[in-house]
Amino acid sequence: MTPGEGGRPRQVVVVGAGMVGLSTAWFLQDHGIDVTVIERGDVAAGASWGNAGWLTPGLTAPLPDPAVLGQGLRALLDPSSPVVVPRIPSPRLLRFLTGFARHSTTRRWRAGMSAYLQVNAMALGAFDRLAEGGVSEPTHEADPFLACYRTPEDRRFLLEELEQMAGAGQDVRFDILTGEEARRCEPALSPTVGAGIRIHGQRYIHPPRFMDALAASFRARGGTILTGRTVTGLQDRGESVEVADDTGITHRVDAVVVASGAELGDLTRAFGVRHLVQAGRGYSFTVRARQLPSGPVYFPAQRLACTPLRSPTGDRLRVAGTMEFRSPSAPLDRERIDVMAAALAPLMDGLDLHERQEEWVGSRPCTTDGLPLVGGTRSRRVFVAGGHGMWGIVLGPVTGQLLASLVATGQLHPALTPFDPTR
Repeated sequence: MTPGEGGRPRQVVVVGAGMVGLSTAWFLQDHGIDVTVIERGDVAAGASWGNAGWLTPGLTAPLPDPAVLGQGLRALLDPSSPVVVPRIPSPRLLRFLTGFARHSTTRRWRAGMSAYLQVNAMALGAFDRLAEGGVSEPTHEADPFLACYRTPEDRRFLLEELEQMAGAGQDVRFDILTGEEARRCEPALSPTVGAGIRIHGQRYIHPPRFMDALAASFRARGGTILTGRTVTGLQDRGESVEVADDTGITHRVDAVVVASGAELGDLTRAFGVRHLVQAGRGYSFTVRARQLPSGPVYFPAQRLACTPLRSPTGDRLRVAGTMEFRSPSAPLDRERIDVMAAALAPLMDGLDLHERQEEWVGSRPCTTDGLPLVGGTRSRRVFVAGGHGMWGIVLGPVTGQLLASLVATGQLHPALTPFDPTR
């Protein structure tokens, strides 16, 4: 195997078939590169399948901040909290939480927000490029996108955060609504909702259908996806990189992109990626609704994200939430689902919360500073894309677009500078 003209790669392996991995693979094809994706489960088997599907660059910000830290401390004493921290954390989790707390300051939040601005501005355009290139499943305008509360006082934190985002240069436009105005926008809301915020310019997707369409487009363009295989090791051989999987096959290629979610550190630590990546597990389920909301509905106090999923086989409402710091391999905790359903019940009318389907848990890869790991490593043939926390869906395509350019040309886009995986 010989690299292409000018030493540019001709063959690349991408580890992970979630939104970030598949997007990177798809955009690598734009550079004429032959790409193979290796996935230990199936396409979108991780956090890319069961998430809320929100494309909300207007809300994308670092997770560590003083308010989230305070909520996490309260979670130690409240089993119904949407943030779940074990009473006796493992040494690794304790290291992560300590680092998270260290970054939960106003100064560091502002620095992190500044790092997000450029990729946030490019995020929706990357989805448009996928559509132009043949990804058949559309994105949907979030009209309306509502954040809803019981009282006007409850929305104070989000209003302050939105104002801080706007002050930092984020493109976010919003209206303050009374409860009556919110219910007029979205009749599925119950009379318990006494205040709201309407956020403009956002979108959403049907996650399973979008991921299937992205995989189909990648394959139609000549890409290969190998499922049910776990990558067990990487070796930089100077002229190539060897990617070994658990079937005994070694793939010898010009470069590899590791986009394996919460476990990416297992493969990349030897290449200088020392930043802790912790599984922040999210839960979801779907229910029938007498009247499906016309757009996404967010209940920030309960940390519940509700998304209408329309399908020829039946429309359903996806309810997603919880930040649970546990091992990615831990089984689904049905008590988490019950807590979510109980919290939602008084806020929306016409939901059949006793007939839940598609109960799911998946691991969001979170970093201590709230910034993803995207870029090169100590090896010029090993690249990383992950650690997006809750923003892997909205930032997956722009991550793939920018990283594919780096892999193909060696030129680092300035937007990726803050996300250096070896920082």
